[in-house]
Amino acid sequence: MAWSVNFDPRAFSELKKLDPQTQTRIIRFLQEHVAGPENPRRMGKALKGDKGDLWRYRVGDYPAAGQIQDERSVVLVLRVARRREVYR
Repeated sequence: MAWSVNFDPRAFSELKKLDPQTQTRIIRFLQEHVAGPENPRRMGKALKGDKGDLWRYRVGDYPAAGQIQDERSVVLVLRVARRREVYR
């Protein structure tokens, strides 16, 4: 079973606001390390507290917060922003 990565419209909008080099770096990381046959939890870190069902994938200064949907084999990226903004 292969995992795929999808972007929430809000996360996609946040991604498009970043410079092209950072966009490419984030997308490449998610495609190479999160999508694919292996469990996406191996590269991420679970968020604590009331956001415990979300996972973080850190790409430089930009964490991508997402939800792992096991039943669909999808990682839905919900936010892509600087650290001080992404967890709000």
